[in-house]
Amino acid sequence: MSRPATFVPPPGARAYALRTARGEFAVVDAPVADGVEPRGVALLLPGFTGSKEDFNPLHVPLARRGYRTVAVDGRGQYESDGPETDESAYAQQELARDVLAQAAALGEPVHLLGHSLGGQISRAAVLIDHTPFRSLTLMASGPAQISEPQQQRVKLLRDALAVMTMGQVWDAMRAMETPEETETAALDGGLDDRDDLQRRWLGTRPAQLIATGRQLCVEPDRVTELAALPLPFHVLSGARDDTWPLPLLDDMAVRLSARRTVIENAEHSPNTDQPLATARAIADFWDTAAEQG
Repeated sequence: MSRPATFVPPPGARAYALRTARGEFAVVDAPVADGVEPRGVALLLPGFTGSKEDFNPLHVPLARRGYRTVAVDGRGQYESDGPETDESAYAQQELARDVLAQAAALGEPVHLLGHSLGGQISRAAVLIDHTPFRSLTLMASGPAQISEPQQQRVKLLRDALAVMTMGQVWDAMRAMETPEETETAALDGGLDDRDDLQRRWLGTRPAQLIATGRQLCVEPDRVTELAALPLPFHVLSGARDDTWPLPLLDDMAVRLSARRTVIENAEHSPNTDQPLATARAIADFWDTAAEQG
């Protein structure tokens, strides 16, 4: 589970429900910093078990580079509504069409960034219609299914959700924590942090986790389709990733003729592990993509 630095929106950002043709979605919307020339708008999609708050550390540095950033909870994630048990509502094509509706609601072509699962949903959206987007950044998001060890973890979660409530699964996950993990959680934010994570977990719909977890385990390689589109691509990751090994990400970048960025001292969530370096790399790419456009 990703662990945001804070669940409080950064200064100047606004949390609200973005109205779209496919319903309302909870967002954190951060404007361009005062006195900075606007350079574009970006839509940010979180990963599996994540939420819009995962991008909180990126908003301020990106605002200072001239970018308005809108981070969104997808359908059934945390504060966005979705059915509890209808897994068909979370089919990848449905989630992708949500992204197209979100981009349309923002009113202009946007830079699209997806983290992990969010990257694969972003890819599906772009493959339906690339015209609402100025670029695509795949952050810690690989070409096909997740690694075998991660598939086993997702299967355990899906099996648990089939017979347990979200609250019971949360209690079971906490009971399995090692003393070191408990101590790290306390150092990272203590009880407030744990309460926020629990609230996010309990707000996420079980059908969303079951359906998207299955997607992560069976996702086909669609890189060739993606490479045929006239968009600038960016493949960004930490220096270590056990969900998609780095050689897979390196090869995907070559196949996409994409910019490739590796963030040192970061793992599967460079946005929270090393936010300043990650924001710098993202903004550098967006600047270049804008010049190309």
